[in-house]
Amino acid sequence: MPLFLRHRKPELRELMDDPNCDSEKLKNTYRQFRTINKLLSRWDLIYKKEIKPLLEQQNGKASLLDIGFGGGDISLHLSKLATEDGFHLNITSIDSDPRSLEYIQTLEIPSNIHFRHALSTDLVNEQASYDFVISNHLLHHLDQSSFETICYEAKLLATKKVIFNDIERSDLGYIFFTVLSKLFFKNSFISYDGRISIKRSYTFDELSKVAPDNWKVHRIIPFRLILIYEKE
Repeated sequence: MPLFLRHRKPELRELMDDPNCDSEKLKNTYRQFRTINKLLSRWDLIYKKEIKPLLEQQNGKASLLDIGFGGGDISLHLSKLATEDGFHLNITSIDSDPRSLEYIQTLEIPSNIHFRHALSTDLVNEQASYDFVISNHLLHHLDQSSFETICYEAKLLATKKVIFNDIERSDLGYIFFTVLSKLFFKNSFISYDGRISIKRSYTFDELSKVAPDNWKVHRIIPFRLILIYEKE
């Protein structure tokens, strides 16, 4: 249990959520997501443990939905990992912020990834389905009603597994991130917004209490919580 960060603070807001925020810092933030997520988000491990085994069972082919793609780096990285293993992962990535899509349109995107401005509700209404539904750093942004909705809709959209990856709130993680971000992530919102994100995030016990029935919470070092639902 954290001491300094004992209480979750979901009312705090990040600078990049302001539609009038500095555009250059926003672009730098999207660019820097790739580095910070590679350092801390552990998608290599999650891919190896949660995604790759099912790809092997399905003759190397699967579909994946990434909810809240941000800078697009998670979708791009998972595509790269699957391709390197000789698999084909067809990825749809959605975000409710049109600025994310504007940024993505400046990048070179593999043909197996489709980015779009949309909500998970839109895909439910379209009766879409995917083997995997994932998110990275989404849960701590949601109020309780939105949290319940995203879990419900993800269950509808996933045919195999839902994997929600987020930050575990801790004093040590906050100190570590503060030092790291101030040293290496300049002229962006990474340092300030990252610390806000930690304050808004769950502890293991908190996430376990709000998780729907039949969802499981796992802890991954460093400072990660993974909320997983598997279809039977």
